[in-house]
Amino acid sequence: MESFETKQMLEAILGSIDEAIHAVNSEGITIFYNKVAAIHDGVEIDEVLGKHVLDVFPSLTSQTSTLLKVIETGKPIYQQSQTYKNSKGQLIDTVNTTIPIHVGERNVGAVEIAKDLSKVKQLAEKLLELQQKVNNKKTKPSSTSGATYNWDDLITNCDSMKNVKMLGKRAAESSSPVMIYGETGTGKELLVQSIHNESSRKNGPFIAQNCSSLPESLLESILFGTKKGSFTGAVDRAGLFELAHGGTLFLDEIHTMPLDFQTKLLRVLEDGVIRRVGGTESYVVDVRIIVAMNEHPFECIEKKLLRSDLYFRLNVFFIELPPLRERNGDIPILVDHFIKKYNYLLNKLVINIDDKVLAKLEKHHWQGNVRELEHTIEYAVNMTDGDMMTLNDLPAFFKESATDERINLKPLRVTIEQTEKKLIQQALRVTKGNVLKASSILELPRQTLQYKMKKYNIKAEQT
Repeated sequence: MESFETKQMLEAILGSIDEAIHAVNSEGITIFYNKVAAIHDGVEIDEVLGKHVLDVFPSLTSQTSTLLKVIETGKPIYQQSQTYKNSKGQLIDTVNTTIPIHVGERNVGAVEIAKDLSKVKQLAEKLLELQQKVNNKKTKPSSTSGATYNWDDLITNCDSMKNVKMLGKRAAESSSPVMIYGETGTGKELLVQSIHNESSRKNGPFIAQNCSSLPESLLESILFGTKKGSFTGAVDRAGLFELAHGGTLFLDEIHTMPLDFQTKLLRVLEDGVIRRVGGTESYVVDVRIIVAMNEHPFECIEKKLLRSDLYFRLNVFFIELPPLRERNGDIPILVDHFIKKYNYLLNKLVINIDDKVLAKLEKHHWQGNVRELEHTIEYAVNMTDGDMMTLNDLPAFFKESATDERINLKPLRVTIEQTEKKLIQQALRVTKGNVLKASSILELPRQTLQYKMKKYNIKAEQT
């Protein structure tokens, strides 16, 4: 009698919880199903109890049902997005946490707790409709800061990246210029947006401009604006500096700007005053400047791509983003993050990854860095049938045989770096650790040599 009352109490407690609860035995037969779950699915409790999951929900399969997947693997699935049609044809969006039920060492079933997001999405859509009506639909769309990333998007367990985040947070407390260096795909704009969104300017505009995409002839008018009549077809138009007033202006690949124009940019940074092309009026702008480069500034100065005076003005905060190949231990957590992301976007249920896949990904050089890794995982999730990602799901490049002569080849960048390191060590030995003399032998500016010594962890020998 006591156990019967205890069972009734437990069922009453679970039935009163404001989240959907669905439990099945090891064969996929429903043994508990509360009222909230029934409302989600558009059925009666009696229609589900005692029946197999796939018999009641035909839109699911053994591969897409989180309950059946947990029974099969014995592993929990946390915060998994799921979209399905209920018995009434309504599209239901839920976030599910599904865990196995163990009795001793036996897996006897699974229980799922689901939070319904459908109403939240419907309310959001209704709110947008109301806002459109209030704004009379004819008005312009409301502007946003343009920055969507924050520190949570910088996923890492690597000490060098943790240091990047620390420097970025310090930079966010200031309005001083920031210079960021990192190879293509390392996440420079993600870092820039995080700095903006953490700063006192987060409610102001965030404007990003890749300088390499601007023709030299248009560079000045795009950044500083134009005055009507200053040239054929010219109209009164604000430039990016004016549009970014009170916020942040992010100039990517600044080293692609012509040197003459870099002088004009330096003048604006010094006095905060701009003048539109063809105009006589001056405008004082309050803009926080962040610049990024995919080549190291010392090398750009050496190649005469970057003025040294502009470098010294911008280099108040200098943040160097490490390439993915140097971020020890980050590939597994980034792979897990991207799998979850594309599970949601592509309505997939990939929860396992073959150890050979992870080993292959960790060996890869990742010349395109995190961006290349993300696109690789997006492709693999698209190609995966079922819940296990295997080598066959990776792009063709990863599956090609490594038995030919290519196994003896190293990426060009690695070979260059090894040769460079060897030459610097030889020059320092010849000069008995004299950096100035070594830089003369190598025909490098002293600053560039010092940067490369730091990069390769080379210490000058004591004389």
